[in-house]
Amino acid sequence: MVCVGRFAPSPTGPLHAGSLVAALASWLDARAHGGRWLVRIEDVDRPRCVPGADALILQQLAACGLLPDEPPWWQSQRDAAYAQALQALLARQRAYPCGCTRKDIDMALAARGVMHTRFAERPYPGTCRDGLHGKPARAWRFRCAEGEVHWHDRRLGACTQDVAQEVGDFVLHRADGLWAYQLAVVVDDAAQGITDVVRGEDLADNTPRQLLLQRALGVATPRYLHTPLVLGADGAKLSKQNGALPLDLTDPLLALRAAAQVLGLPALPATTVPDWLAAAVSAWAGMMRTPNP
Repeated sequence: MVCVGRFAPSPTGPLHAGSLVAALASWLDARAHGGRWLVRIEDVDRPRCVPGADALILQQLAACGLLPDEPPWWQSQRDAAYAQALQALLARQRAYPCGCTRKDIDMALAARGVMHTRFAERPYPGTCRDGLHGKPARAWRFRCAEGEVHWHDRRLGACTQDVAQEVGDFVLHRADGLWAYQLAVVVDDAAQGITDVVRGEDLADNTPRQLLLQRALGVATPRYLHTPLVLGADGAKLSKQNGALPLDLTDPLLALRAAAQVLGLPALPATTVPDWLAAAVSAWAGMMRTPNP
């Protein structure tokens, strides 16, 4: 089986240091396996997208020598595929319409003694599982099965989550008419034949939801590897939301060396981007062959 990896940035701004770590890791992993590397622009959350950010991201990747093997995909052009997947889930009774607002959900959780904070997961209490109770449909949700989901991460090892308890029936199609990330990423990974998902550790808790969707849709499950995060001065994950600066690519090799250090790669003596990337592929392959302690 040919390895197919991907980097899937959201065009909410230019790449920053944390983004490059994920991009470099996914590229190195695909190259070390003799496979293909793809880029997918995850612009499904259109109100958050910044005009021109997609083109800038592609330019930043090219400056670092990270060129995809096929033309990039844009999720905003994939509505028909997501609609087809939702219909398949409805036909299998794995999805249902929901009429709840966020206030409705918070009130239902409070009635059960579950207090919600702004940044905590809001587990859906299943209010509309057995019908809309006279409310109009606002969104569509995935019907989670009870029990823990187990998977293996190539870096984190054995992982588990009870999605039904910790998340609840999650949204597939949002009340604002947009497709949810969870459905879009599963449909696109399957359509592009992705065999290995290499991405930041902050996305690890999305994996069990995606596993459930893959099983319900009857598509293949990729292998997963979640990379270390770049942290800001406050100890929080470096992100566009907390003011991460755009990548300084006046010296792309310097940026690549910094990303490689986060990934645990050794210092490499190469002095040009192509030579450094070739050496980094060999170093990654050697590191991946070494068992985790």
